[in-house]
Amino acid sequence: MPRPMFATLLGGLPRPPLADGAPLEALVEAAIRAQEAAGLDPVTDGGLRGEARPVEAWRATAGLTDRAVKQAVTGPYTAGRAGRAGGGVGAGEFAARSDAVLAQARARNTVLCELAAAGCPLIEVHEPAAVAIGADPAERDLFSGAHQLLLDGVHGTHVSLAITGGNADAAGIETILAASYASLAVDLIAGPDNWRLVVATPGDRGIICGALPATDPSDDGPELLLWAVGYAASTGGRGPARVGLATASSLAHLAWPVAVRKLERLGEAARLLDLPPAERAQHLDPRAVSSRSAALGRVDGPPSRGPDQGRDPT
Repeated sequence: MPRPMFATLLGGLPRPPLADGAPLEALVEAAIRAQEAAGLDPVTDGGLRGEARPVEAWRATAGLTDRAVKQAVTGPYTAGRAGRAGGGVGAGEFAARSDAVLAQARARNTVLCELAAAGCPLIEVHEPAAVAIGADPAERDLFSGAHQLLLDGVHGTHVSLAITGGNADAAGIETILAASYASLAVDLIAGPDNWRLVVATPGDRGIICGALPATDPSDDGPELLLWAVGYAASTGGRGPARVGLATASSLAHLAWPVAVRKLERLGEAARLLDLPPAERAQHLDPRAVSSRSAALGRVDGPPSRGPDQGRDPT
């Protein structure tokens, strides 16, 4: 895992505001510099490389920074459902989709092995379609089997499963973590019930709290982010060294200045988490520190930021 109390991007970034015709490497470098300036680690290519071969994409991105670079890979369950509206309900359609999902798992297993062999320190497997598993035993078995195939023989790297876009708790942790993932990243904004997955995740696995909203406007103050990390750390005896912060999902749909501001808020929260409690409290809304004083009306707004800071302007 990256250092304790790390912050990272979960999903993509919008195109940096460079001139039309700017080369891809310049765009990726701009995305990396924005993450570095905000204090994020590990960093990503912001999804700007698109469908590039993952190993080549990771190597090119890693050559642009001295920070750890993670590589995102679409998971087999999501890839196998692509182009199949609703996933299909008939026996024949389910069988065809199952074949597609398992074929994707085998193909992507090769990709993960190549990334590990190349020295990629962290692979993030994105499975937004996991929110559709629900309580269906066949879907649960398909997801579990696909991910066991996906991770078969993958060693020497940290592999994280990322679920965004909604609640996946109905599938159960025994389905979500049927494979030997080192950590679980979950969207806690669009999928607040994913907290059930966090609580059920064994304490020796990491949790990446996707707690910074990917919408604009939103309240991006540090109080909720710090609470999320503290609660995740308290579950299963996990401790803070196995917990990180992230955006709830992709920022690619936002304007560049808004996305950068959100990265900065994320990095600020991670820095506050590294401070001693007494010093950290000076940067927080006192009402988040002492609920009793807040109830009695004995506190003012946070001293370190104005009334609109921490909230994106409308």
